[in-house]
Amino acid sequence: MTERHLPFFVYGTLRAGQRNHGLLRGRTAAWTPATLRGALLFHGPGYPFAVDDPAGAAVVHGDLVDIPAEHYARVLADLDLLESYVPGDPGSLYDRVVRDVHTDLGVRPAWVYLAPARRAAGLVAAARPIPTGRWPADGPGPRTPRS
Repeated sequence: MTERHLPFFVYGTLRAGQRNHGLLRGRTAAWTPATLRGALLFHGPGYPFAVDDPAGAAVVHGDLVDIPAEHYARVLADLDLLESYVPGDPGSLYDRVVRDVHTDLGVRPAWVYLAPARRAAGLVAAARPIPTGRWPADGPGPRTPRS
């Protein structure tokens, strides 16, 4: 099955200055500050994670990352591996889902890794909410890289 070529919304360790940013370095076309509405952000077991907000009111801040066609398949595979996502596998740590992401230039669909409902309750019970919706939780937002 061919995956849709969509940008990725990143909100945690893939952002500039964070430990997994190197997976994207040199393989992106554009980074755009963005928000994901209707999601809650948590500081989990060593990493941040987001879940759908049942109330639909919360916002997660991050970046919309466009990937050029020549890097897309490899980036998609690398991010699925990082996020322990296997299409159709109910044991996946995250689900990769399409969500509308808001930028100053408008709304765009993007891939977002969210904790699935079947795992969210257990994760949330052991996590700290991040009310600001910004990672890192205790500092200013990361710089947006140029590439």
